[in-house]
Amino acid sequence: MQSEKEFLSEYRLDKYERPSVTADIVALMIRSTQSDNYRLNSDNKLSVLLIKRGGHPFKDHWALPGGFMVPGETVEECALRETKEETNVSPVSIMPVGVFSKPGRDPRGWIISNAFVSIISEESVDQKGQDDAADAQWFDVEFEQNENGDYSLQLGCGDVRLNALLEKNEEKFGRTSFTVKDSGGLAFDHAEIIAAALSMLRNDAKNFDVVFDFLPEKFTLSALQRVQETIMNISILPANFRRKISAYVIETDEYTQGAGHRPAKLYKRK
Repeated sequence: MQSEKEFLSEYRLDKYERPSVTADIVALMIRSTQSDNYRLNSDNKLSVLLIKRGGHPFKDHWALPGGFMVPGETVEECALRETKEETNVSPVSIMPVGVFSKPGRDPRGWIISNAFVSIISEESVDQKGQDDAADAQWFDVEFEQNENGDYSLQLGCGDVRLNALLEKNEEKFGRTSFTVKDSGGLAFDHAEIIAAALSMLRNDAKNFDVVFDFLPEKFTLSALQRVQETIMNISILPANFRRKISAYVIETDEYTQGAGHRPAKLYKRK
C-alpha cells in the first residue's frame, strides 16, 4: 500500500485549476461633528473607508481597500497588510463578513474575496492613498430599505456621491446576503460586501455586541447611545436605553472634563 509520503511526492496540484485569493476590508468609523453650542449634541456619522483605484480594472472607481494574498500569510494578515499599505490606516482587529466567490465578480479572472469588517478609532485615523491607491477617503454611509423592498446604499464624501441599489437574497444564521442591481460607481461587487457588513453590524448591535468597539475604554452613556443609534439608524428614548444597557456597563468614579458644561459620569464595559 502506498504511504502518505509517497502519495504526496506524486501528487500534482497543477492538474487542478485554482482561484486567486484576495482580502477586502470594510473599515468603519463613527465620526462626530462637534457643535459650537455645547447644549446641542454632536452630529454622528457612520463612515466607511474607500480607496480610489489607481489602475485597471475599474481605474478611478472607488473600492474597498484590499488585495491579493502572498505566500506565507493568512487572509487575515493579508487584509491588515493591504489596508495599511493602501490607506495608512492600521485596524486593531477584524471580524469575518463572508466569502464572495460569484463567477465573474472580478473581470481579471477566477478571484475569491474574503471580506472582513473592522472598527476604527476616530483618534487614530490619518488616512491617505498609498501603493496602488490614488486616494483614500472616509465616506458617510446611509443604508436603508426602500418602498420597493430593495436596499439603497448611499455613500458621500464632499462632492462625490455613490448610490448603489441592492436586492436582498436570503438570511441564514443571522447573516444576510445581497445581489447588486446597480453598483452606483463602486468597483467589483464591493457594494454587496458593504451591504452584507452593515447588515451584520446592525444585527449584532441590537445586543450591544459591537457597539463598545467604537468607543474608548471609558465613555458616557449618551455617547454609547449615539453610537448604537448611528449604527442602527434609529432613535431610542434615553430612559429605555439606560435600562437596557445597565447589564452591560460598570460605573466608574470618573467624570468628563473640559466639556464646557456639567461633567458627565464615565462608564466601562463589563
